[in-house]
Amino acid sequence: MNIYILRHGIAVERDEWESKNDAERALTAEGKKQLRKTCRAMEKMKLDFNLILSSPYMRARRTAEIVADKLNLKKRLKFSGELQPDGNAKNFFRQLNNLKPAPESILLVGHEPYLSRTISLLISGNENAAVDFKKGGLCKLEVGKLRTGKCATLAWLLTPKQMKLMR
Repeated sequence: MNIYILRHGIAVERDEWESKNDAERALTAEGKKQLRKTCRAMEKMKLDFNLILSSPYMRARRTAEIVADKLNLKKRLKFSGELQPDGNAKNFFRQLNNLKPAPESILLVGHEPYLSRTISLLISGNENAAVDFKKGGLCKLEVGKLRTGKCATLAWLLTPKQMKLMR
């Protein structure tokens, strides 16, 4: 299984957000523009996903919707509470393992530090590896059998600036 992980695009800063509800924080215009470039890079790499799973938080939701729209994968978009910032990785892995049929290629969209800890857990067996995962960054993990602990190989981790160069 190939697991691609996308951090949501640039969102309104917490201290600028008038609402107290962090789940409603939106992407900025710059964040949306950055994601269109990310989508062009995904197209250049010929990436295709059996499933796109996103956090239901607005900034991640919009990120996933933009990607699904640009890659013509709207029907493959779903949401999981386990991808929220306070999600539980063990429960999430269980959820992924219960998918029938098992996806060969999946895109996960979520938040920091949850995503970095998840990447670390899958490649090293613990959550302590330092992963510099930029907003709008994209990671690819190659997984034999998904489980909690070391089960993946980090194939690559791209920053938005690197993807911008793939025009």
